[in-house]
Amino acid sequence: MPAAPPDAVRAAMHGARAPAQAAAQRWRMAAEYRALEAAFADCRTDAAEPAADRAARLLEDGGWAAALLAPLVAALTADPFFEPPFRISRDRMRTAAVLFESPAAVLTASVLDAAELAAMVPSATFVFPGMVSVTRYVRAGGAVLRRWRTDPITPGFHAAAARPAVSLAPLALADGDVQRVDGRTHAQLLSGATADVVTLVFTIRSGAAPLMREHRVADGMLARVASADDRPSRAEMLLAYLRLEGRADAGAQFAEASHDPAFQLRWAAIREWLSLDARAALPRLEEMAAEDPNGEIRAAAATTLPRVRRRIAEAECRG
Repeated sequence: MPAAPPDAVRAAMHGARAPAQAAAQRWRMAAEYRALEAAFADCRTDAAEPAADRAARLLEDGGWAAALLAPLVAALTADPFFEPPFRISRDRMRTAAVLFESPAAVLTASVLDAAELAAMVPSATFVFPGMVSVTRYVRAGGAVLRRWRTDPITPGFHAAAARPAVSLAPLALADGDVQRVDGRTHAQLLSGATADVVTLVFTIRSGAAPLMREHRVADGMLARVASADDRPSRAEMLLAYLRLEGRADAGAQFAEASHDPAFQLRWAAIREWLSLDARAALPRLEEMAAEDPNGEIRAAAATTLPRVRRRIAEAECRG
């Protein structure tokens, strides 16, 4: 069978997209979506509480939540091939769609498959994600939340000295429940669902902790940590690039990053700077060994300092 001409293919694709684009436009002009935009338009990005308060007020209004989704449900009912106007992710357990994004908050709708939840091997770990979330359980599916609490991350956070997380009483969920969870100090796992679970979740970007922490279910002990913010990760990549390019003239950028509030970025910056220009980086390493607010960085800098001084002295002797 001969292939369709490119113009015909493009026309068919445009015809398939047009209804979805029109529906998306109507949806974004509706009062509910505009309320979303207005709620977070002037929201602070340095603290989680104002955005979380606004998210809770929106989700506690069941009529607003239903009206927000109604045009999309109607479009999908009319056309099973309707392509929603936002990012969708799918795996065996979850289908999720990002409905709204702003610098302060992200709104996601999710459906969790009860059969897959039941078939899962019980998790050996749980995560403190580092961000506040507000969830409306549109359909709770008879699920129960297992919950834990831990200490907040401070500038002096030391993974080796982290105390175990404390288990809290499980919480039985009901349809329409709205739960606010401070992921900087609280973690949860969903369990026991007997029907699919449908949620609307605001994840608050503002005021996030620098790290996600994963703890073991068995004893609550810290298992590992990871960055909860992609900004330091991007900065680390750019600093590595400057080092690989031999950009000794970029000392100001390395120095600035070595003072960043994210302690993992401070240490990455000084390591890259030392590899590039140890003599220029030495005074900052000495400062970090003496006064960095994070104990692990002070210890690492103090351990590194003699090696760097020795390397500089040997280079001077050879020169």
